[in-house]
Order: sequence, then structure tokens, then C-alpha cells
Amino acid sequence: MRKLSWILLVLVVLVGCGDEVTDEEGKALEDLVKDEVVADAGLEKEIVWQKDGAKMAYIPAGSFEMGDSKNEPEDWMKHSRPVHRVELDAFYMDIHEVTVGQFREFVNQSGYKYGGNWDSVTKLSPGDGYPMVEVNWNDAVAYAKWAGKRLPTEAEWEYAARGGLVGKRYPWGDEITHDDANYDRKVGKLAVVGSYPANGYGLYDMAGNAWEWCQDRYGENYYSSSPAKNPPGPGSGSYRVLRGGACYDNASNYHLRVAYRSNYIPAGRYLGLGFRCVSGSDNP
Repeated sequence: MRKLSWILLVLVVLVGCGDEVTDEEGKALEDLVKDEVVADAGLEKEIVWQKDGAKMAYIPAGSFEMGDSKNEPEDWMKHSRPVHRVELDAFYMDIHEVTVGQFREFVNQSGYKYGGNWDSVTKLSPGDGYPMVEVNWNDAVAYAKWAGKRLPTEAEWEYAARGGLVGKRYPWGDEITHDDANYDRKVGKLAVVGSYPANGYGLYDMAGNAWEWCQDRYGENYYSSSPAKNPPGPGSGSYRVLRGGACYDNASNYHLRVAYRSNYIPAGRYLGLGFRCVSGSDNP
């Protein structure tokens, strides 16, 4: 607690002296406070998951405004409304999408009968460091269980993707360029995980590269009745949620936006579908 006490003392001195804290200074102080809170809780900001070797980032407990706050065109974003406040417990999330190498190791160790086409995977993800794609929801759940983790809920995914920013279209702000993410077939295939800047929580590729499966069933009108704390998704439904967009999506179709919701049948697979995993903060 000594660092936190020192930070608070600095704030008191600055305010007491009438000095205005700049945006940069304020952000630095926020980061220091966040670091100290994590340390005081006995948790690491980043861990390595033993089973699959994945790096995972700590996502702090908190609340956020979930959904499309920009009132984007009705035909694309109508199922991302109404905006509603959601409270979540802390958790850890893979900083990268599960890679080809990690998924292959899972198949080799577990004997899982992967039903996709490895040759097709290689065309889009030509190496172990690329995102594993052409996985259906059942594949993703099987991997997560093998690793001792789970898929994120839709609310966890959006909260983590926002990276602590409020009301922004993307994990980094309101505008997008090809320096931010892999999209619109600019690269021609998926990019090695971590090729673009991380968001505020240290997560990579939360927009573009590969679509990511979530745990939830999909409900068009779920936001109107969603629980305020740790929403698990609808209790019934034939489709599962996808988030984040892929390398072949363009900025004009809204798929890359943090609030955008997509869905697909659990048994369906195509080249753009990938995933990442989470674990509760009580089980690092």
C-alpha cells in the first residue's frame, strides 16, 4: 500500500497547490493506481497459463456501458442496443487469439478429432504463430476445457475489448487505419498474433484478424432484459455469439467495432473464425 499512499499524497499536493493535472499526468497516475490495486489483491497484471503457455492479462472488476452508444445506422447496429450498464467480476484473458501451434498441441495431446481442413487453415494462417481459424464453437469449447479455461461471455469480451475506454467505436478510439488492425484484406491473410498495438488492457487483435467465439447464446433482444451483473447470455437459442471482425472485413460494414454483435451456428466453421480464452481471477 506504500505506493498507493504516495500516489494519493502526490494528488493531494498537486490539488492543494492549485496545479492542474495534465491528461498525460492523470493517465500515468491512473496506471500506477491500477498497478497497485492489482498488486494489493495478490494478482499479477500478466500471467502465463501453464497448460497451453498462453500469456493472459488481468482484466479488473468494474462496470461499463455495453452496446452501441454512437447510434450507428439501424440496419447494422440495432441489435447492439439499448446501451445498458453491466458490472463484471475480475478475470484473466488471453492476450492473443489461440494460435495454430497451440491448437495443434491440444489436438496432439488430447486426441481431439478436429473436423476442419488443416490445408485450408494453412492458406490463411501459414505458421504456428498465426491465429487458429476454421474452428467451430464446439472446437473452441473443447480447447478451453482442455486448457482449464473457458470462452469469454459476450459482456466480458466487450468490456475487455474496450480496454478501459468509454464510448469509443474501437479498442483504441473512434477512427481506424491499417496501422491499428488487420482488416479489409490489406495483408491478404491473417497476421501473426500481436502484430498490431495492444489496447489499454494489453490485449491484441480485439478488432480484425479473426472473429472470436464467445460463450453466450445469441439473442437479438437480449440487451433489453440482460442482468446487470455478470450476464451469461440467453438461456436458449440456436446460435452462439461472435465478436471482433476478421481480416476480410472492412471498416464500413461495422464488424470491427467493439459493440458489433454477430452470430453463427455452433457446428459451423469457416476460415475467419477463431477464439481466445478466459479464466476467473480466483483461479490464475
